[in-house]
Amino acid sequence: MASMTPSVDVPPAPWTGRFDGDGPEHRRWWQAVVPSNGATASGSAPKPAALIGFASDEGVRRNKGRTGAAAAPAAIRKALGPLAFHLDRSVTDAGDVAVSEGALEDAQARLGSVVSELLDAGHLTAVLGGGHETAYASYLGVSGSQVVQQGARLGVLNLDAHFDLRDEPVPSSGTPFLQMARAEAAAGRQFRYAVAGISEANNTRALFDTAGHLGVQYLLDEDCGTDRVREFVASFLADIDVLYLTIDLDVLPAAVAPGVSAPAAFGVPLPVISAVCRQVAASGKLLHLDIAELNPAFDVDGRTARVAARLLDTLLR
Repeated sequence: MASMTPSVDVPPAPWTGRFDGDGPEHRRWWQAVVPSNGATASGSAPKPAALIGFASDEGVRRNKGRTGAAAAPAAIRKALGPLAFHLDRSVTDAGDVAVSEGALEDAQARLGSVVSELLDAGHLTAVLGGGHETAYASYLGVSGSQVVQQGARLGVLNLDAHFDLRDEPVPSSGTPFLQMARAEAAAGRQFRYAVAGISEANNTRALFDTAGHLGVQYLLDEDCGTDRVREFVASFLADIDVLYLTIDLDVLPAAVAPGVSAPAAFGVPLPVISAVCRQVAASGKLLHLDIAELNPAFDVDGRTARVAARLLDTLLR
């Protein structure tokens, strides 16, 4: 098998969790996940999954939000560890890319390289963020992958209360999708971006205007009933070849996800978000995913980390 060595800043640490026995009938995530060995996937279906952490809250700091998301990858792994493992795919942990001394752009580029390498080696990649600056790092990896470079139509589906289309002099957690739009235009590709969960009260008219100018498809949080969202997602999936799904946990109601940079006053119910995860996983088009904006410093009873772990389990199952 061909091999590669993704350049991470923090190698994967041992996973821990409740022990009920060694047999497959007792298996939990912590017993199933193994460190990435750099091997190219064999091409079997379903693809093996690779987890990569992005320990960053620099984008949130730049966006004047409450910091703490840099601790999220460890918190998500901790919440995943004790869950029963029912997946029919293997899962590896590639470790973390971390922002050092505020050098966000360098870390985004490094994470992008790791994601591209893992995608090209045949993995389904999942990034554990990090603020939503994670999204641009993910995009760099997806857009640099062989499948996109060879012409596959990429779609970006964001489950989020915010457009994150800010036009700022310095990149932040509020700018990633405008950065993507400009990068796609520079590459001569159409920017295909859809958002479910937009809070009208938390996005300015300028942001709605930018979304309109870019042809962004969106659904307001108040309109996110299960059937409406299913139709919205199905329509988006119909016009793309591969999907990058990004989940900003602030799309959920604050009672469900208190541990985020900006808790939602309204939010989209968890069953709706979970249904979207099942829908995109079943589509066969999911290429890459990330979960962003978990802030363990404000996470009452670890609620938000548990939700993130459950959604990741659903997406990979």
